[in-house]
This record gives sequence, structure tokens and C-alpha cells, in this order.
Amino acid sequence: MESLGELLESMKSPALRRRTEQITEDLLKNPLIQALRSEFPEIDDRVIRLNLSKLYQYAGDQAHCQSCPGLNRCPNDFQGHISKLDIQRVNGTVEIYERKAPCSLQIAKTSEDQIKKRIRSFYVDEHALNEGYNNMEIMAKDRLRAPAVHQVFKYIRDTKENGLSPRGLYLTGSFGTGKTYLMGYLMHELAKVGHSGVIVYMPDFVEDLKTMMQDGQKLKEMVETMKHCDLLIFDDIGAENLNPWVRDHVLGSILNFRMNRLPTFYTSNYPLDGLEQHLSFTSKDGEEAHKGQRLMNRIAPFVDVVHLFGENQRGKF
Repeated sequence: MESLGELLESMKSPALRRRTEQITEDLLKNPLIQALRSEFPEIDDRVIRLNLSKLYQYAGDQAHCQSCPGLNRCPNDFQGHISKLDIQRVNGTVEIYERKAPCSLQIAKTSEDQIKKRIRSFYVDEHALNEGYNNMEIMAKDRLRAPAVHQVFKYIRDTKENGLSPRGLYLTGSFGTGKTYLMGYLMHELAKVGHSGVIVYMPDFVEDLKTMMQDGQKLKEMVETMKHCDLLIFDDIGAENLNPWVRDHVLGSILNFRMNRLPTFYTSNYPLDGLEQHLSFTSKDGEEAHKGQRLMNRIAPFVDVVHLFGENQRGKF
């Protein structure tokens, strides 16, 4: 294929000839091209003219990246990618090959997209999960929650070093102290090392289950997803209005499968004994203490309790 330099050289237009000469002159002064010529003395003016389009693209992409406006506004021809040059010596001459390589921002975005593919949420605000996490902000936002944060960080570190444990965490605390945020952070960090995760907002989940009884296939798929994912988070458990079928046949089935196999995590305003009281009462059958105890026997032995203290952060800017 004819190079841009050869094509323009063959044209008789004085304007095009002058433009070619200007591009060549600018490239000869460009520090990047000068560095290439120092490393490869064989790159003479003739080689530059023959590879004008490749060198022009390379220099332009590098200049754009030096003043990067962000991935979404990347001015390079192939957004998120930069031109790289492979130079090979062949029989005393040089051959220049151009290739496109992802920039650091594109690499980070691709990695983040892969992480998000491992995470599913049911009834949880996707915006909250996708806004990103900052370790320093997690630690510094409210010092009262530092002990809980350290426990969550330790769980993440231990899992990365030793693999999944069948034990999860039960994160309990007042409204707005960041329980969901911390569990989302845990799931996000462990998704980075390949673990799949599901987070479920319990009040909406339970309400939807009542209408899903007529759609057996959808219900089965959802339950199977929760049974088999690496990390399962029941967010705001205790805030739902339970009925016996949801408690005994849906939650009971999921937890019975996961115990001693895969970790389950919980956020709740209740301590464990308060959750047991909640699970013992349904709107249909009233109080059934043994049913609550039966479900708690699939929760309490398989979690470490984390008490989260702090101020209500909702509505703060």
C-alpha cells in the first residue's frame, strides 16, 4: 500500500507539496522523532517521507496524551488508544510498523467493566454501586466507624490471600452509617480478583417475590443465582415484611445451600437477637419462634458480627 508520503509526493498540487514539506519539517524538529533517529540512525529523511503518515499519527497521539482531556473526550482517532511504533532492522534498512495500544485510562476502564460483569444487584441503586470507592474516604469520613472498616478491610485481605471462606459478615448499625456502601466496597474489591457477587435489597426483593410466585422460571433463576454466586449480600435484612413462604422456602432454601459452602453477608439495623425476633413473626401466621430460630441457625453460626458506629451520612454533602 502506498504511503502518505509517496502519495503526496506524486501529486503536482503546490499546496499539497508545501503541506507535505511542512509536516516533514515539523516532524524533524519533534523531540520524539529526534529520539527515534538517535536510536535508529538509519531513519533518514527518505525513511521519514516514506513513513510520514505513521510518524505523524504517532507524534499526534503522543501529544494528545500529554494533555489528556479524559477518556470520554479522547481526540485520538481510536479513542482510548495510542499509536506505538515497532522498528525493525532489515538488511541494513529500517522498517517502521504502527500499532494501536490501549492507554492507561482505557486499561483501567476495561478492568472496571470486567469487574462490573461479575457483580449483579437486585433492587439496589446501580448508581450507588457504580460511583466508585475511595479507601481514604472510607477511613476518614467518620472516625467512629474505623473499627468496623478495619474488620471489613481485614476480611478482604484474608480472602485475597487465602481464598473464600464459608464465613461471611453481619454488619449491624444505625441508619445511614454506610453499611451498604461498605458491603458494596467489599464485593467490588473481591470482584477484582475474580469472585462473582450478588447484592439484594431485601424490602423490595421480598415484595417482588410475592408477585413472582406465578413466574416459576424467573424465580428459579434468581434463587439459583443467589445460591451459587461467590458472595451474596442481603442488604437491609429485617426491614422487609415477611410471609411464611418467603422465609421458609426462599430464604431457607438459599441459606441452607450456602451454609458451610459459600459466604453470605448481611446489613441490618437489628442486632442478631433482634433479627431472630423479626424472622419469628410473619404477617400471615403471627409469631412462630421455632421458624425464626431455624432460619437464624443458618445465619448466626456462619458470620462474624461487625458493629458499625457513626453519624447518619444521608443528606450530607
